[in-house]
Amino acid sequence: MNSIIEAAQARRAAPGAAAGAPTLHLMQPQDAARWDAFVRACPCATFFHLSGWQHVIEQSFGIKTWFYFVEQDGQIQGVLPLAEIKSRLFGHALGAMPFCVYGGVAALDDTARLMLDQAADALARQLGVGHLEYRGMQRAHPDDTSWHTKELYVTFRKEITGDDETNLNAIPRKQRAMVRKGIKLGLKGVVEDNVERMFEAYATSVLRLGTPVFPKKYFALLQQTFGDECEVRTIYTEDERLVGSVLSFYWRDEVVPYYGGGTDLARSVAGNDFMYWNLMQAAAARGCRLFDFGRSKLGTGAYDFKKNWGFTAEPLPYEYKLYASSALPDNNPLNPKYQLFIKMWKKLPLPVANFLGPYIVRNLG
Repeated sequence: MNSIIEAAQARRAAPGAAAGAPTLHLMQPQDAARWDAFVRACPCATFFHLSGWQHVIEQSFGIKTWFYFVEQDGQIQGVLPLAEIKSRLFGHALGAMPFCVYGGVAALDDTARLMLDQAADALARQLGVGHLEYRGMQRAHPDDTSWHTKELYVTFRKEITGDDETNLNAIPRKQRAMVRKGIKLGLKGVVEDNVERMFEAYATSVLRLGTPVFPKKYFALLQQTFGDECEVRTIYTEDERLVGSVLSFYWRDEVVPYYGGGTDLARSVAGNDFMYWNLMQAAAARGCRLFDFGRSKLGTGAYDFKKNWGFTAEPLPYEYKLYASSALPDNNPLNPKYQLFIKMWKKLPLPVANFLGPYIVRNLG
């Protein structure tokens, strides 16, 4: 058992021990190392609770963040990273880190959890936001009617083994045939030390979908901040043509392919299919035993693609607490009011889309 959790349990169990009162703090630079030590030890924490996200989000998008933690007897008992999104077009919100699929309170006990909830509530009222959002894999407040949820996102997570043949055979037959096509065509995966080719493939892909692109600086900061836990894997043909690329996070025994994209060539050579298989192979060899295919919206092509791999959709019951707003947020491409914008965006020249995209995407979260 991890020493941080052992120490917390020992303090609670010690007979007659006079525990100090828990206190609430905002993370300072000198707290980052022990914050991360807590996150790595806390069973309910995720990669998206790591302190590095504060630097990445603030530097990439200029978004204001608050990283709260509760401390007792010199030990962190819980953490809550929060960020504010304020946009005339998309509303005013406080919540889990923007562009992160998981987030909310990660705590060892109910006292710390309640204190962090209260801090979020106070900050939401102070800022005058429309709503507060937590992004958990389970509901944190199932019996509290002031917290709402809705069906929009699912995640796809599946165990993998250390044996390539077993993992390949676990893929349904039609999808497995697509993977074998990429293998037969001689596609190869290369781990990159920069994001140049990844950004090229990603920007091409999101323009095709009608979605604003993230700034290249964001991907570079992810790679710089998270080091070996952030991998850029690019797929090439035998004659070195760019097919696709994926930026993935490694967390505990999991791999999380997070940002990926393919060029126009990818479809004809089963590039995306090979790319995720190549990543699965590398992750299994690295010791990963869970492949987290990430979040998708119900009724989208990404949802169908992941189901075709034999993954089972697990609902993500994100929670929302309303303040100035009277309705739950609906800032997603499936909202009919954004359809005209999406159609127009798809027609933009790639350089124009890459220039304008970062100014828009920072407001989406």
